[in-house]
Amino acid sequence: MSSTSVFELFKIGIGPSSSHTVGPMVAAKRFATQLQSAELLESLGYVRCELFGSLGATGRGHGSDKAVILGLMGEDPKTTDTRLADERVETILRQESLSILGLKSVPFRDREHLQMHKRRSLPYHPNGMRFTAMADDDTVLLERYYYSVGGGFVVNEKAVAGDDPLKEDTIELPHPFNSAVQLLDICATQGMAISDVVMENEKRRSSDKDIRGDLLEIFEVMRQCVDNGSTTGGLLPGGLKVKRRAQEARRRLEEASGQKSSPLSIMDWVNMYALAINEENAAGGRVVTAPTNGAAGIVPAVLLYYFNHCDNANEDGVVRFLLTAGAIGMLFKMNASISGAEVGCQGEVGSACSMAAAGLTEVLGGTPNQVENAAEIGIEHNLGLTCDPIGGLVQIPCIERNAMASIKAINAAHLALGGDGTHYVSLDKAIKTMRDTGRDMKVKYKETSRGGLAVNVVDVPVNIVEC
Repeated sequence: MSSTSVFELFKIGIGPSSSHTVGPMVAAKRFATQLQSAELLESLGYVRCELFGSLGATGRGHGSDKAVILGLMGEDPKTTDTRLADERVETILRQESLSILGLKSVPFRDREHLQMHKRRSLPYHPNGMRFTAMADDDTVLLERYYYSVGGGFVVNEKAVAGDDPLKEDTIELPHPFNSAVQLLDICATQGMAISDVVMENEKRRSSDKDIRGDLLEIFEVMRQCVDNGSTTGGLLPGGLKVKRRAQEARRRLEEASGQKSSPLSIMDWVNMYALAINEENAAGGRVVTAPTNGAAGIVPAVLLYYFNHCDNANEDGVVRFLLTAGAIGMLFKMNASISGAEVGCQGEVGSACSMAAAGLTEVLGGTPNQVENAAEIGIEHNLGLTCDPIGGLVQIPCIERNAMASIKAINAAHLALGGDGTHYVSLDKAIKTMRDTGRDMKVKYKETSRGGLAVNVVDVPVNIVEC
């Protein structure tokens, strides 16, 4: 059984995409570090980076090119200065020189040393990368393949060679599970909530105090992302000229505070939270993958709905919310996918909606069976959701889609809380259906910008579209 940690699903990173930005940065840094470990930097002449499949098709719109450059320099998604990232990359492109880990300068000309293969894919996964280190005489010093499999997870060619490419190093857990049925059975036999099960498993990696502290740090980054996104106006980068709306939405809500408001004003707050985070993500800001960047606004928006608008909300509830949401995210990662390039947006927004619904249900007093019911409702009504970003940018329909799914997650929680947990379609069956639907879905609807809205909105500038 997998030993996936909740902290692998909730990672502090950089926008606009976990699979197309965070993953390539991680892979590039990993390759650069391998060059250093193999003592090849001295003989290194240049590095050739190639991105395939979805990465090649929409990589420039998703910032994959910038991520690769920053990763080769030794930058990490969690700590890189998002305010200076664009400026640093522009300097490298202008000077046509890049310093590997800050230790060895090599020539770097964008289209020559960073190639986007828009119509070619590597085996196993659409988000494939090949990094090749060359000597001055064009001798190959080191070559590595990586796959960005969603949520910032990266596996290499050695993992792909195994029977289970996504199988991770396992540790012995007190309560292992790889299905919702097993998770519910543990809860029933041990008298535990879902968050308790995950907490006990996480304690094999860290202390109770550290787990709690790290989860609250994640929550704080989510809140800061909302603050950043809701106090910044103007247009989003990329050429579509999409106007940021969260700032104006927040202004209207704060002006109306204390006044008689619409019964649906809570929905306006939730929409604002989601818009703020996803606009910040689209601008390349600091976000938390939850479980991906494209769906980064849903779990935080629903969590902030709980923390800011529900009675008796507290930090203990925040911790339990994230642990429960993480448990559901693990099931999607183990049994289907959280990659839009693999199964469409149902794997990103659908998974996040399910996770958020589950987390909210637990902190509102739901039983494990009601939590599982809420999670199932969350994904069932996102089945078949395609990933068709206009211009290859994580903006349209991605930003609004997060707001819609946040509201859907809250409704899923309340529907589940209104019942006793019994329902016809199980979460396991819904996840399997999502996986099967993703396999049947045409490639053009899986983060390639070759279908759907991406080709039917005819007034998009040609130079924006990467396909």
